[in-house]
Amino acid sequence: MKTLIILGDGMADEPIAGLGNQTPLQYARTPNMDRLAAMGVTGRLKTVAEGFHPGSEVANMSVLGYDLPTVYEGRGVLEAASMHVDLQPGEIAMRCNLVCVDGDLLKNHSAGHITTGEAEELIAFLNERLGSKRVKFYPGVSYRHLLVLKGGDKHLLCTPPHDIPLQPFAPHLVRAERPEAEETAAFLNDLILRSQEILPAHPINQKRAQEGKDMANSIWPWSPGERPAMQTMRELYGIARGSVISAVDLIRGIGVYAGLKVIEVEGATGLYDTNYEGKAAAALEALRMDDFVYLHVEASDEAGHEGDAQLKIRTIEDLDSRIVGPVMEALRTWDEPVAIAVLPDHPTPCSIRTHTAEPVPFLIYKPGMEPDAVTRFDEFSVRAGRYPLLEKNQFIKELLR
Repeated sequence: MKTLIILGDGMADEPIAGLGNQTPLQYARTPNMDRLAAMGVTGRLKTVAEGFHPGSEVANMSVLGYDLPTVYEGRGVLEAASMHVDLQPGEIAMRCNLVCVDGDLLKNHSAGHITTGEAEELIAFLNERLGSKRVKFYPGVSYRHLLVLKGGDKHLLCTPPHDIPLQPFAPHLVRAERPEAEETAAFLNDLILRSQEILPAHPINQKRAQEGKDMANSIWPWSPGERPAMQTMRELYGIARGSVISAVDLIRGIGVYAGLKVIEVEGATGLYDTNYEGKAAAALEALRMDDFVYLHVEASDEAGHEGDAQLKIRTIEDLDSRIVGPVMEALRTWDEPVAIAVLPDHPTPCSIRTHTAEPVPFLIYKPGMEPDAVTRFDEFSVRAGRYPLLEKNQFIKELLR
């Protein structure tokens, strides 16, 4: 049996008073996910291992059944793999956001969702002015970029910028986790402050300011690590051929180390305007050849980071009507059965605009299976499902068996 995971990043949330004390997932119209839940089995999954920050890299690796204490090396190295940056011994990689600061505050983690074209110019400028034999910047998508540092110490305490919107940034600058990392922390903090001196005057930022848009007037490096030692999904679970579909370098990088083929979809943005139909079509095409497809959609997470509940509802409904529904309809005509799982990786509550470590709801549907009694897919309905709480690799094993 072939397997498809449809992951709505950050789709889970908390009850919101303005929605009648429902979560966006409860409030949204999701007939296709509800139908899958009614035909399948449901439960909750703990995706954030004890002692880990609830980042998307942690949660998505957990969904795929990886043992985090064994393989985790931070977000930067995964994004490096997606960008085809081959880390060498003695190098550390870090995610490097372009952010907007307003005085002493970190206004937002995305520089107002700067376009990829604008960001590429700024990253080239940063390399020209701040790059050296020791440090290099690599362009990614929108605000998400990469910093590679030679001769640094990875034992750093870094705050994800999406955790501190509208908070003073200075208390959250890079800190050393051990004395040997003091020099690395000081070097990175100097880069941050130097970037704040030179970026505002760049023509891209001047134009954005004139148009009333947030400037990308600072870098924010975080999540350092060295090249990880990850087994592939074939080695772990016997998956012969697999693919990953995502607009996000982080998820693509996980796929690279997991031995999955990365599929590019034109118009995939990582935001609410992503090419949902293109992703659904790419997943169906990949399933014709592959045994396993991991289809990741970022839009709900970004809506949660914006604190926009109505946008989050829209992204959930789009996932349901423009991906889940068409995939279900197409698979009705297939002779070969396909198992489908739908879940978030972590909650991103609109009230706090960042990730939490709460368990997430999931559904698993396999043709001919005996369903449980749950008929709706949301954070609370699934608590009556077959699996009260799974953790570690229990979910992926149940899905693949």
